[in-house]
Amino acid sequence: MPRVLIVAEHASSRLGGEAILPLHHFRMLRKRGVEAWLIVHARTRKELSGSIADDWDRVHFIPDTTFQRLMHRLGEILPDKLRHFSTAYIIRLSSQRKARHVARRMIAEHQIDVVHQPIPVSPREGSLLYRLGAPVVIGPMNGSMRYPPGFARAQQGWPERIFLRIGRWFSGVINRLMPGKLQAEILLVANERTSQALPAGHRGRVITLVENGVDLDLWKEPQRPQRDGTTRFIFSGRLVDFKAIDFLLQAMRLVINEIPARLDLLGDGPMRAEWEKMAAKLGLREHVTFHGWIEQHECPSYLADADIMVLPSLYECGGAVILEAMAMELPVIATDWGGPADYLDSSCGILVPPRSRRDFPADLAAAMLKLARDPELRRKMGQAGRQKVEQHFDWERKIDRMLEVHRQAIASQEPAGSRLQIRTQPS
Repeated sequence: MPRVLIVAEHASSRLGGEAILPLHHFRMLRKRGVEAWLIVHARTRKELSGSIADDWDRVHFIPDTTFQRLMHRLGEILPDKLRHFSTAYIIRLSSQRKARHVARRMIAEHQIDVVHQPIPVSPREGSLLYRLGAPVVIGPMNGSMRYPPGFARAQQGWPERIFLRIGRWFSGVINRLMPGKLQAEILLVANERTSQALPAGHRGRVITLVENGVDLDLWKEPQRPQRDGTTRFIFSGRLVDFKAIDFLLQAMRLVINEIPARLDLLGDGPMRAEWEKMAAKLGLREHVTFHGWIEQHECPSYLADADIMVLPSLYECGGAVILEAMAMELPVIATDWGGPADYLDSSCGILVPPRSRRDFPADLAAAMLKLARDPELRRKMGQAGRQKVEQHFDWERKIDRMLEVHRQAIASQEPAGSRLQIRTQPS
């Protein structure tokens, strides 16, 4: 088995988004008995002390600094996306610079075979993980997203748009100043869109592998309760602008004109207060519940009590919640744009094309009503979704594939008869 060092800014189930990916990789590798170590920022120390206590001696924490705390406070006054590409980016680089020095020491100390950098998942962001003394695998990456035509969000102001365009234009320069992706042995991408966004001149082999997966020990086939005739829709995710809950609320207004229905919203974020006001204005107080942040281990019980998952996001690179819903035998309605199309097809859900801002709420409502009125179709879609997850997105299968990738990265740098071949010999 290869000896693996995972390097990431975060490894957390509480921070949302991509932060959970390094945690899954590390825990699953250790579950297999793989010699693995983790370098991560100290801000996740408290959480990890409970979730990976048995492997505590295998984790190195990059300490927080006064400079990073200053950048964090400055970022709190910036729009979400602008913060990600400015102050948060500076914090990530500062952490990664320290992680690079620690990684070189750990590679020598523990005879590391391969270094894996699973996040950030952006294909354009530079990496400082190069010339470490071991081959580097980066990804799976997923990105290069844009809004559908005509759907650019009002909250994306001109400073943010200009900054994003400058950032994309300078990504080539950044990747030459921080050439980790140019020199990596293997670059993992979730789809062709992401592959096209990789920095020009990279030498590594490009392999397609979807970044998200499902822990089937947590997301199990549910026993659904008897219904009272009310169809229960559910959304899970951060309440940020691009999740487009405003369109979902408009669709919900149309749905309850036709059938008894409820909508449960799991998650929190900067748009919550505005969307709560919108729900009240639309007369949805009795039909929509904002539950706030829910710990991941509690989410399956909410999905088990639902009939249909809806994800109206307009800027979704991945969409792990789609896979989690499929694992819980829920049919999924999602926007036919970006990541959801990597997971969903007509056997397990409905992809709604974002034709125009005027038509989108009605199109969402039509899909919601179609599934609400056909329990048998929901059942068939739910079963097909569960089967698809078991075959393609189970974390156990993903770790099998990742270990193959690690071995390929090592083998590409080792001559015939090396220690890798000895380690992978059948017992």
